[in-house]
Amino acid sequence: MPHPPDDEALIAALRLASGLDPVPERVSAAARAAFALRLPGAAVARPVAVPAPSGVRSAGRDRLLRFGADGLVLDLEIEPSAGLVDLAGQITPHPGAGALVEVRTPRLTESRDLSPAGRFAVTGLPPGWFSVVCHRPDGPPVATVWTRIGP
Repeated sequence: MPHPPDDEALIAALRLASGLDPVPERVSAAARAAFALRLPGAAVARPVAVPAPSGVRSAGRDRLLRFGADGLVLDLEIEPSAGLVDLAGQITPHPGAGALVEVRTPRLTESRDLSPAGRFAVTGLPPGWFSVVCHRPDGPPVATVWTRIGP
């Protein structure tokens, strides 16, 4: 049998319902910022396992990530650099002439054209959350899920 709420919980609920406890501005600002980062209609690229290269030793510094969606594979290599993060990537197959890649963080967006091989790079990113978006000329954008990176 569930326990009835205590008086303090009931009073707090009534305050919230009546609007006497306004939402803190920092919470509202964070919600507006998150809403502005959405991409309606984008295909969501989810993580895909990256096979370990055979016969290669790694210093453990570089981080390889792979995402896939809607016929595209986004391979990303993340490397710390002086407290910031450098990101290099390749999109296969090449999404076509005029394709554009955006590397987005909550505070900045860096745009890059793809090389003929589908490669791009962005240096000096702040550690934290990021998403990579491929804008294709003949299809909806493909956006990776938001992923946390650190130096």
